[in-house]
Order: sequence, then structure tokens, then C-alpha cells
Amino acid sequence: MKLDGKIFSEPLLEFGDQHSHADPRLGLMEAGPLQTHLGDAIQVGVVGTEQTIELVEAYFAEVGDGFEGKSERHPNMHPAFPGLKNSNPFRCKFDIQTGAKASLTKAQIERILKEPDHTKAVEMAVDEVMKCLQTLADGSNKPDVAIIAMPVKLIERVWGAKIDAKSSTETDDAGGSNAPDFRGLLKARAMGFSFPIQIVWEDVINDKAKIPRKIKESSDRKIQDKAGRSWNLLTTLYYKGSGRVPWRRLPEEGEYKSCYIGISFYRSIDGQQLWTSTAQMFDERGRGFILKGAAAKTETRGRHPYMAESDAYDLISKVFEAYKDHHGHYPARVIVMKTSRFRDEEANGIIQAMSDKNVERRDLVWVQESYSAKILRDGDYPVLRGTFVDLGGKGLLYTNGSIPYYGTYPGVYVPNPLLLCLHYRSDSTVAAIAKEVFSLTKINWNSTQINQKLPIPIRAARKVGEVLKYVPEGQPISSDYRKYT
Repeated sequence: MKLDGKIFSEPLLEFGDQHSHADPRLGLMEAGPLQTHLGDAIQVGVVGTEQTIELVEAYFAEVGDGFEGKSERHPNMHPAFPGLKNSNPFRCKFDIQTGAKASLTKAQIERILKEPDHTKAVEMAVDEVMKCLQTLADGSNKPDVAIIAMPVKLIERVWGAKIDAKSSTETDDAGGSNAPDFRGLLKARAMGFSFPIQIVWEDVINDKAKIPRKIKESSDRKIQDKAGRSWNLLTTLYYKGSGRVPWRRLPEEGEYKSCYIGISFYRSIDGQQLWTSTAQMFDERGRGFILKGAAAKTETRGRHPYMAESDAYDLISKVFEAYKDHHGHYPARVIVMKTSRFRDEEANGIIQAMSDKNVERRDLVWVQESYSAKILRDGDYPVLRGTFVDLGGKGLLYTNGSIPYYGTYPGVYVPNPLLLCLHYRSDSTVAAIAKEVFSLTKINWNSTQINQKLPIPIRAARKVGEVLKYVPEGQPISSDYRKYT
């Protein structure tokens, strides 16, 4: 059997002044953000211990002058951070005002560390941080974004509670573990504040801090050089603090106005109910919009969640109304992605909602995260990122792999491809969808690395579910994607 394969070029991103570049960092340096901040400075609040607050202040004093890149061997992978002066890639300052700081005491930290019950320890930590955030919200210098500067000991306690619990996957019914999740619980509780939050581990701002290996591995975390850390941290602070997007995927000439919808499933904290979460990305302007769907159904033995036809119809209808409120019109094309197959009733509800709004161009894409077949490349290096093979209507896509722009493979393990399966009522070819999915892996304003595996609709919907599971039934949720990242 002859297979049709190709290697997609590294997708371009769009920045200020219609400038384009494959690398988010170089694009920001050369042209600044796609959407500039409406002011001279982003006001940053800080919550932490007295020590971690000082570390954050010291970091911001140092980052203004910039940092050298890590490696001369692969300069494109580890470029220098130019600082926040004349070559400021964000075209604005980041200020910490005196009244925008609130500290946790040693006594509070010690009580959390001594608490033997995992759930209670995490809840205590969230309670104390919430008190500090409330202090910022009530102050005269309300921030645009707040940093939660986590000391190592507290990280060990609250993340240790999470990783000690048995994990599960969406395919196996979306995480039935009741393990406390500090991040999810805190973001759910903090959703009502006017400003988003950013959790920062101490090793980001303190070179001497050492995070236990077990926690780093479980969090898929590798500490970078100062330049790399600065690119990532300040990019996400820019996005969260300004509400403006640093970049977007460069639209193809003649491309239809599209709405990308990611659907994921999550289990309520009591483990009794499976729910649907969705994140829609308004690609023309880069905005993320969040919706909570109805209770989900599952196939045999609680596996493979899906939506009932009426629930799928209602969810997509809500997406269209949100899109119209934002743009003044309905999209010309809709792409729905999820990591489980589309049942007929589910697809019928989605497509009927599109038909009722006269949206005729649609694609329903099942994104599988693993596949038994692998592609090998001559030599010792993994296949190139962007490698695509048409498997007779299905598509095998490597979103990780060797990156010519970097001159190396930036990963540790052999990369796994995505398997893209189009519903038979989709309009696009699998090759066209694969190219589009590839470009959507680069929309992540929490990171400036270009080796992201999942496209933003899927990744965003999952992030949303990780937070929504801690929101009590009936409590209003924020539609702002910044509150979930």
C-alpha cells in the first residue's frame, strides 16, 4: 500500500504591523504584539511569602536589562531575552506597586505543612491565598494580573497531594480521582476577581531553589535558562494582564472566517457526574471564550464520554450566539475538535445547530493522541515536526519531532503522532485539516516554545475542565479564557 506523505513547513504567526515569523520570540522582538496594550504599563500584584515576594521584585528589577541565551550551539532554540528597555518585545512595562502585595506568614505555611490530610492541606492553602488576593482586590492599587509566588515547601505539600493520587485519562472517563488539585481549586475560587492569576514556582525566580524531581516529572516540567523563563513568564503576564493577544496564526489567503471549538469532558469533584466543557477560539481576533455544557453520557463501563443530540445542539447554538455577540455575525466555517470519536447523535446535534444558522462549511475532527504505528527516519533523530501521512482518509501528524529551525530535537522521549479522523460529514480533506491543526499547536500564550503537541482548541477545553470541576453547580462561570490558564 502506497501512502501519501509530506512535511509541512513550520507555520507562520502574525504580530504587530502585519509582520510574520515562525518563532514567537523573534516575532515579538521584531514587531511587537499583534494587539498592543492600551497603556504604558501592566500592573502586577504579588502574593507569596515575604521571601518569594522579594524574589519576584528582584527578578523584575533584573529582567529589565535582559538575559543572555543559553546555548551557542542552538541559538534559535535559546535566544536571548532583550529586556524591557529600548528593545522591549512587549512595548510596555510591568510594574509592581507597593499596595499590590500581600504576604503569607510562616505560621500559616507551617500549619499547612503539618496538616496530614491531603484534601484539607490543599483547601487551607487555597483559603490563605484567597485572603491575600482579596486584599489586593480591596486595595487602592488593584492589579491587572496577580502572581502567586509559590515557595518550594508549599509546592511540595500541595502538588505532592495531587501526584500521589491515581490518575486517569479522558478516554477512561475523564479523571475519576478525587485528588485535590491546588491549581484547579484556586483558579475556580479566584474566578470572580476582576484580574487573572498566574501561579509561579519559586525555581522560576530563584536559581537556587530546587523542586523535588518527582514533582517536576509528574508535572512534565523542565526548568529553563533565565532568558527562556522570562520569555514564557512575561508573555503570559502580557496576555493575562492586558487582555490582548501577542500573536495569532497567520491566516491563509482567501481563508474563511472560522470558529474553532474544542470539546472536552471532566468529572465533578465528587466523582458522581461527568460534564462537558468547551473552549471556542475566535481566530480572527485570537480571543478564547468559555462555555460549560450539559451532563455527558458514556458508553459501556463508563468509557468514552459523549453528548446527547439535544445537548450537542444547545452547546453549539450557544457558541454561535457568543460568536455573533463578539463579531456581529455568524462564522462562515466551524471546526469542532475533541479527543473521542463523534457518535452519530452527537454529530447530528452539532450539524443541525450549524444548519439552523446557515453555516454550511464544517469539519468535525477526532484527535487521537496516540497511534500504534510510528514513522522512522534515517539516522538517530526522530521524524521532523510537521510530518504528515495520509492513511486512506485518516491522517498521521507529528506535532513534535526534530525541528530544523532549532537544529535539533528539543524533546527527551520518542515523539508520538496525532491521528486525525474526520467525520464523514466534514468538508475539508484530511491533509488540509492536518495543516490547520499543525498551525493551531502554536497558539499558546503561556509558552513561546514551538514544540506544543495539541492544538489550542483541545488544550484549552482541557484546561477549562480542570478548573470547572471545582466550580459548584449553579455558580456563574467566567467566559474569559485568561481565568483558566
